[in-house]
Amino acid sequence: MEYPNDEELLEQVLQVYKPHCRYLTSTVVTAKGDPADEGGLVRVRGEFHIPESCYIDDTGHFNAVEFNICFNQMIYFIMAKALKERLIGAFDHWSMDDYWTRQLPDMFIVDFRSTFRRHMRGRRFWGELDIVDVIQRDGGNGPLMILGTTCRYGEDEAVACHGKVRLALKNPRTPADAA
Repeated sequence: MEYPNDEELLEQVLQVYKPHCRYLTSTVVTAKGDPADEGGLVRVRGEFHIPESCYIDDTGHFNAVEFNICFNQMIYFIMAKALKERLIGAFDHWSMDDYWTRQLPDMFIVDFRSTFRRHMRGRRFWGELDIVDVIQRDGGNGPLMILGTTCRYGEDEAVACHGKVRLALKNPRTPADAA
């Protein structure tokens, strides 16, 4: 199943960023099963525009900080879209209000790996992020949802850099848990 650019949702997701740091400009989401099931994945392909670095003089290349900011923008969007379209079963008990309340304080990168294989200017480029795994477990301080992701970026068809990132989300209890 494919979902074209959702401008309204993207604008809402990026509201947490300062205007000059809203790099993700358009998206297409593809769902091929639930990532909690073997072989399932939800993918976002995004177009990015970084007119200038938000934190340093121009380095002349896409770097790890920009990689992370772009990853964050894609993961925030794909989670909101997956919730809105009901693409991931683990989000079934979340409302959109739950998502907006939890977007910043309850989502944590717990493992971040990036690899740069070739130079990329990084002003206009594409990125893809796949949610490939969803695990729910008790985190000691309450339930957690662990998302396994892969991502990649490039300016032409070739991938210039890629990574694997795991996130932990504080997971509100389901109504069945409260009973």
